[in-house]
Amino acid sequence: MSNPLSSIRMRLDRAGVVLSGLCLLHCLASIVIVSALGIGGEFLLAPAFHRVGLAIALVIAAVAIGWGALTHRRAAPFVTAMTGLSFMGGALAMPHGGGEVVLTVIGVSLVSIGHFLNLRHAH
Repeated sequence: MSNPLSSIRMRLDRAGVVLSGLCLLHCLASIVIVSALGIGGEFLLAPAFHRVGLAIALVIAAVAIGWGALTHRRAAPFVTAMTGLSFMGGALAMPHGGGEVVLTVIGVSLVSIGHFLNLRHAH
């Protein structure tokens, strides 16, 4: 893909995968750090932190996945990523705990899969 715009989209997809992984790591590390050590809860579990993360995920997915859907005309990456973003949004509505973690893990996994599918269809 020599097109500079395609290169930007592919970078956004890769950034989406990395950010999904970081979100998953944050979620799991927060549980361990806050439960086992009892520290960092004010920052790691802050609702603002999660709202900003979801906003960043929405922007990157909207641009990369939306752009990809318009280019390669495949619905799977778009549907997968949007389903994942819905799970992530649902997690924000839940109190901190197991349900929130489950929804977040499902959500970031689906968003990451959507970005992988988008990259695969770019070739």
